[in-house]
Amino acid sequence: MDWFVKAFVKASVAWLAVGVILGMSMAIVPAWTVYRAMHVHVMLLGFVTMFINGVAYHVVPRLSGRPLWSIPAARWHWWLANAGLCVMVAGFWLRASGLASGTIVLSTGGTITTIGALVFVLQVWRTVDAPLSVRAAAPLVPLQSLRRSG
Repeated sequence: MDWFVKAFVKASVAWLAVGVILGMSMAIVPAWTVYRAMHVHVMLLGFVTMFINGVAYHVVPRLSGRPLWSIPAARWHWWLANAGLCVMVAGFWLRASGLASGTIVLSTGGTITTIGALVFVLQVWRTVDAPLSVRAAAPLVPLQSLRRSG
């Protein structure tokens, strides 16, 4: 498994832990429901989307028979996705605290996250749309080896 696939899956479960703790905190202290938007973004962008990204980076090259378009772009995507979400979380916290700077911080984080998502779109598109001549270069795993015996 490529390092960036592991990095996305590990980040995903780390964000899951943050989201679960935040969700439980909101259940215990009802006044903290002002952090609902933060909780939703941590769970959807952090847990769900990063898990999907990691799985897609592993599966798409194997299903398409083509190598991933750019390993450096996968690295950039991981950093942009995680940094952007961290900045967004800070923005949500500032907004819930009533600070006007929260909107600017949230917008900045959202922009960073959006750039990361567009890198992912480009990665998948270019991988799937690569010429068939690069097919032989893809490190394929036969489907039979993925099935359990017995």
